[in-house]
Amino acid sequence: MKIGVIGSGTWGMALSLLLNDNGHQVRLWSAIPTEVEALNTKKEHPNLPGVPIPDAIEITGDLESSIRGMDLLVLSVPSIFTRSTARKMKPYVEAGQIIVSVAKGIEEDTLKTLSEQIEEEIPQADVCVLSGPSHAEEVGRRIPTTCVVGAKSRKTAEFVQKIFMNPVFRVYTSPDIIGIELGGSIKNVIALAAGIADGIGYGDNTKAALITRGLAEMTRLAVKMGGRAETLSGLSGMGDLIVTCASMHSRNRRAGILIGQGKSMKEAMDEVHMVVEGVYSAKAALALSKKYQVSMPIVEKVNEMLFEGKNAVEAVDELMRRESRVENSLLPWPEDEKH
Repeated sequence: MKIGVIGSGTWGMALSLLLNDNGHQVRLWSAIPTEVEALNTKKEHPNLPGVPIPDAIEITGDLESSIRGMDLLVLSVPSIFTRSTARKMKPYVEAGQIIVSVAKGIEEDTLKTLSEQIEEEIPQADVCVLSGPSHAEEVGRRIPTTCVVGAKSRKTAEFVQKIFMNPVFRVYTSPDIIGIELGGSIKNVIALAAGIADGIGYGDNTKAALITRGLAEMTRLAVKMGGRAETLSGLSGMGDLIVTCASMHSRNRRAGILIGQGKSMKEAMDEVHMVVEGVYSAKAALALSKKYQVSMPIVEKVNEMLFEGKNAVEAVDELMRRESRVENSLLPWPEDEKH
């Protein structure tokens, strides 16, 4: 297949390598001329050291040639640039052309998911999503990874699945696009909280609590918005949450660690040197929780720490001192079933 990868960040580069391994003809687009020149000259991505870029991957700054005539498009720019990039792509996208959105995030102003933004800007496209526990640093080094592709039709999902699948990259399919996207974006906010706990010096018990209760928050919101609880217990929910909260590849966790150590949000983002998606998704996640009247106390405290200067230790203390409650309100007590 001829595939255009729009966005030459670490993830776009890793997926380009994967698709090239699968025998596809890959054209990788960057918006930055100096980056195009550096990648073509050095044949190595700065965030994937030691991983050579094959000559077969064409790297260009020409957006039109990266879209027209392609069998598949992969949109891999940071989430904050998804809408603006989609707007630039629109004139060149054919009716029915498949666009796979592989970033994770929610638009702060509109509370739209990435696929919704793409569909608004490019209504003629067939938009689907690819998500899961998949650090680019490991995919680029061909370390076994699993993801899920969400699409509106089984035909599209299976088409994309076949293109990406290989012995080190296993892809599942799902019709639950909204569940996949919410899991992929809100887990970044929970990962910030996990990193903050690490920065404070808390232990495994605290992290396990944040992961499991964070998953409960993500699931409550996804179900209220039309997603399925099963999706959040899968790769784009629990799977992505575990890897993002536990790995030093995670820029969200690394930024959280710095905040937990006393640095400001801006200082943490500057030190990480990459887009920290959870910072951009935090406000949107909180707004969604209010819009759909879903309790999301961890997301709430992350927002207070990021944007209101709340002390991290104090925020954790407030979470621990919240009113007592049952773990799962759907589970009945035996005495209640008798009535």
